[in-house]
Amino acid sequence: MPAETSPAGNLDDDDYPAYTMGRAAEILGITPAFLRAVGEAKLITPLRSEGGHRRYSRGQLRIAARARELVDQGTPVEAACRIVVLEDRLAEALRRIEEMRRPPGE
Repeated sequence: MPAETSPAGNLDDDDYPAYTMGRAAEILGITPAFLRAVGEAKLITPLRSEGGHRRYSRGQLRIAARARELVDQGTPVEAACRIVVLEDRLAEALRRIEEMRRPPGE
């Protein structure tokens, strides 16, 4: 089996859905209900196992953690999710602007 398709190769993949809902909630110190809420708000979309269970990636856990920070500061869940989406879009736009400002050949 090639390294990039082996299960061990997935350990470094930020998008690999390695965590069950319970484990993800435990890692983040949140409830499964919060993960469901950010899913319903379309901030993250967990993959589903063959049995239909939600599975989360490390990247999704970081996004959920950021939303949780905003909720802890008093922001409603739906608004927190929208803020996280807009923060990501802004970061991407700034990255692209920086790329366009670089002289050719750098």
